[in-house]
Amino acid sequence: MGPGVTLSGTCSVIVPSMRRSLKSIALVCGALAVTASLASCSAELGDQVVVVFAAASLQEVFVDIAQDFEDGHDAAEVEFSFAGSSDLVSQLESGAPADVLASADELQMDRAVERGVVYGSRQLFASNTLTLVTPSDNPADITSLSDAATSSLVICAPQVPCGAATQNMAELTGVTLRPVSEESSVTDVLGKVTSGQADAGLVYVTDAIRAGDDVNVIPIDEAGAVVNNYPIAAVDADDSLAQEFVDFVMSEDSQQKLRAAGFGVPGE
Repeated sequence: MGPGVTLSGTCSVIVPSMRRSLKSIALVCGALAVTASLASCSAELGDQVVVVFAAASLQEVFVDIAQDFEDGHDAAEVEFSFAGSSDLVSQLESGAPADVLASADELQMDRAVERGVVYGSRQLFASNTLTLVTPSDNPADITSLSDAATSSLVICAPQVPCGAATQNMAELTGVTLRPVSEESSVTDVLGKVTSGQADAGLVYVTDAIRAGDDVNVIPIDEAGAVVNNYPIAAVDADDSLAQEFVDFVMSEDSQQKLRAAGFGVPGE
């Protein structure tokens, strides 16, 4: 599972391999772990830890942003749990401890607020659109979404923001998709494509950028009409450190990092 330590036998923390010097750590706790154990685990890590539940598509850029945040907050550390937004909200509903939620669409943030697990004021900080990717050598010779629909296509599950966007895209284009697999996060879709397990996949533009030469990108003309806006909020409205992290994500420097990673300006 990678370098890390186990705390109280209930959760494991992993230093991201892409930046081992980063104090930020990814929190990996079992979905069925009891609330008391999770709370105890979080408490052992210290009062200055900001636990951020973030959409899987944000992983690389948020780790970078967290490094900058820690550099300006000597006593603070940021840990992450990256997953599909619907899974993250389900974990919050089950009592998993978190200080900040960053979702890949507004629907999942709405759900978190309605279920009483997020109380802070939300802010839109990024946007994303879909694109079609194949393995770099494009073995199925796919040139369009219609081609992908009749191939070994992998998409996100409909309850995940990228899956909801995929359904909207299919309706907009009039293309009937027949996926061989529906994944719980966009990174899982990308993994199926880059490993050659699928002929094509629908992922966010940012994931295609991150994959680089490992994928062949096929733009979709209608993609601009299906935009996911990303909201972020402190779980507890009175948590000042969590709000500082939210404000930091909204800062000019962080916004520049998001744009460089391919994220758009929300609402545009």
